[in-house]
Amino acid sequence: MTTPDVTVTVIVFNDAARLPRAVASLRAQTHANIEIIISDDHSTDETPTVARRLEAQDDRIRYLRLPENSGGCSAPRNRAIEIARAPYLMFLDSDDELPPRAVESLLAAHRERAVDFTMGAVRRVRVDNGHRTTWMPHLVTERRTVEGIEADPRLLFEHLSTSKMYARSFLDRHDLRFPEGIHYEDQLFSARAYCLAKAFTIVPEPVYTWYIDPFAAADSASISNQRHKVTNVRDRVHVQRLIDDFLVESGHAGLREDKDFKFLKHDFRMYAGDLPYRDTEWLESFAEIMNPYLETLSPGAYARLPRAERVVLELLRAGRLADTRLAARGLGQGVAPREVTTDEAGVPYWGDSVPDSERGRRELDLSDLELDTRPFPTAQFRHEITELTRGSGACVTLAIRTYDPGLRLPVGPQRAGLLLAPGGRRMTVPFRLDPVRPGVFEGTVRLDLAAASIPLQGFQGIRHPLVRLNQQGLSNSGLLLAPLDFPRATARIDYHSGATPHEVTIEPENRNPGRLQIRWRPVGVTARVIRPAIKKIARPRVRRAAKLAASLLR
Repeated sequence: MTTPDVTVTVIVFNDAARLPRAVASLRAQTHANIEIIISDDHSTDETPTVARRLEAQDDRIRYLRLPENSGGCSAPRNRAIEIARAPYLMFLDSDDELPPRAVESLLAAHRERAVDFTMGAVRRVRVDNGHRTTWMPHLVTERRTVEGIEADPRLLFEHLSTSKMYARSFLDRHDLRFPEGIHYEDQLFSARAYCLAKAFTIVPEPVYTWYIDPFAAADSASISNQRHKVTNVRDRVHVQRLIDDFLVESGHAGLREDKDFKFLKHDFRMYAGDLPYRDTEWLESFAEIMNPYLETLSPGAYARLPRAERVVLELLRAGRLADTRLAARGLGQGVAPREVTTDEAGVPYWGDSVPDSERGRRELDLSDLELDTRPFPTAQFRHEITELTRGSGACVTLAIRTYDPGLRLPVGPQRAGLLLAPGGRRMTVPFRLDPVRPGVFEGTVRLDLAAASIPLQGFQGIRHPLVRLNQQGLSNSGLLLAPLDFPRATARIDYHSGATPHEVTIEPENRNPGRLQIRWRPVGVTARVIRPAIKKIARPRVRRAAKLAASLLR
């Protein structure tokens, strides 16, 4: 048999439905001289039947079935490495795909210059809405060869093993394999690869399509989406400790601050957005696991974080769990704290008291947020729904409390508006905020969703109302935080006198930051007739024909 240029291993476990799509993306590669190994972690569904059928269709495909389930990604990858025949290796998960030119692009970079591995851009696709983004785009904007990870430690953020093509000789020379028996194996494997590689090449072309399903059922969610499990926290911290040990053993201790910053900014940050939704028992377990490790991290890594993230970390480390949950609401969205306390020198601190430790004063100091001086359009407020009452039809009355810790609003009643824009049509409901005490205002607004202006073709999607404040000709729009849990309410609205009926649902967002969420879904004639007709008219070929006809009639 002809020696393949590249071996691509597809790991699979009980994923018979999506395996054909992954393999099809490999068979469609522009570089055809490849070996495809389907490495099955002892599936118990129809995966073996599907895999054998695929193997029979293409002589480039080999099916490998592990004798027992390993419970992770490492063993099926390692067993495939043992039988791979090509000098270059890649890895693909069964629920993802490779873009058509992925193998060609990465192999060309290897042939252009001898390096230990090549890597490229990863396209992330949301399964629920089709939204596409690039993973860590700032790291893959240009073609370049990096002479060792010290030349660009930011690359530690790109810890995926699937976005890379490895020289087999590099892996064998360092006996580099995926660590078995642990989760988050990619992070440890990639850290080792970065540190051991003398040079690696980055190409800006997309080389991996990563499908993200944030609302997958708990039993089928990826490891990264199982953050609700305390064992998940323990696994992630365990891997970080292994990476720390490796940095010291391999002579790369100088990377520790960069690696710690990556952990705080990426790994911890993923949990931080979920903290408002966790109960006290879970938070206590989280702190018990996380805090001892946080104490080992470099102070310089903390200093590189945005202030809001440093506040959450300090409250957790100080054991202030209720405050941790509060500070995590709206993290990264410019949401102000409820209260600020100033010391004798005029330094503002998060919360209702001045911290009693040097570290607390350093981390909870809000001076750099400029709450009392920043331009009004970017001023930070905190808008919370304190009571939600459903009325008749699609009406809901909201009791809103606004916190103004920077004292930016003048004394007295404030004019405010609730903003909503379904289908691009803005709807503003005015209401008044009355002062309760310095820095706190309250008001009530009645939102009638039947009054929203919906386009004739209807609207399908989600919107989150904003609160708008006005002062001296300037406006400020901020998030509206809802109660974390309240009964979902659904009503049918016959927009345009019944011509475009919709089903409208009011519900909690159920994820960070926890806004009031309103969902529109066309029903009846809107879904059956109007929207399909509009889609046909909106097709590029029809639009071009319409423009041509219009130009001829001029």
